[in-house]
Amino acid sequence: MQEPPAAQERLGRALIGVVAASGLVYPLLLCAVQLVLAQLFVVDVAATALWLAVALTCSVALVAAVRWGAARRVVSPWLLLGLVPPVLYEAWVLWPLLAG
Repeated sequence: MQEPPAAQERLGRALIGVVAASGLVYPLLLCAVQLVLAQLFVVDVAATALWLAVALTCSVALVAAVRWGAARRVVSPWLLLGLVPPVLYEAWVLWPLLAG
C-alpha cells in the first residue's frame, strides 16, 4: 500500500534528521576527549575555551537536527537553558586559573 505524499515527506524528514544528528555524535565525543586532555594533563585555558565552543556548537546543531527532523521549531529557550549547567561546571573548574 502506498503512503500519502505528506506521510512519506514526514518520514523522509525524520530519517534525514536522525542521520544528521548521528553524524554529530563523533565530533561531540572528540570534544569530550579533548576537553579532558586540555584540563587534566596540562591545563590550557585557550584549548579548553576552543573545545567548549566547538562542543556547544555541535550540541546545538544536534538538537536542531533532531527538532528539524521532527518538524518542530528549532529555536527554543529550553535548549539554551540546558547549556547552563555544563557552562557553570566549566567556569567552576577554570575559575582558579582565570582568577589567579
